[in-house]
Amino acid sequence: MTVDLEALGLAIKRAQYRNHRAMDARLRPVGVSLVQWDALRAIARMPAASGHDLAAATFQSDQAFGTLANRLVERGLIVRSAGRGRRIEHELTDAGRAALEDGRAVASGTLDELFAPLDEERRRALADALDILLGDHVVP
Repeated sequence: MTVDLEALGLAIKRAQYRNHRAMDARLRPVGVSLVQWDALRAIARMPAASGHDLAAATFQSDQAFGTLANRLVERGLIVRSAGRGRRIEHELTDAGRAALEDGRAVASGTLDELFAPLDEERRRALADALDILLGDHVVP
């Protein structure tokens, strides 16, 4: 039987939506949204990255990431400084590192629950299928 690719695409989108909503709700007590936590994670992962690179890494436009970064600066979670040329570099503050770590504890538990219906073999199969689809490495 042929797989309905439209339904498959919708199922992927529904799973992503469920993940986003669950993570956003669970991160709220930490004091950050999923979008903010993802930005903190990208900044930690990519030291001295430009706003453009961070926007791409967090699936945002340059303008949207700039607005988000300004909010994170106002909250004392990151600092921005001049880099080479017109480049603006981003760095976590102590408060930003604390929010990132608190968020990691929340994310770990949330992801454990979200993927609980899949045993390790099915998780690996899903990771492998996504790796093939995306053409890059998803899970070590």
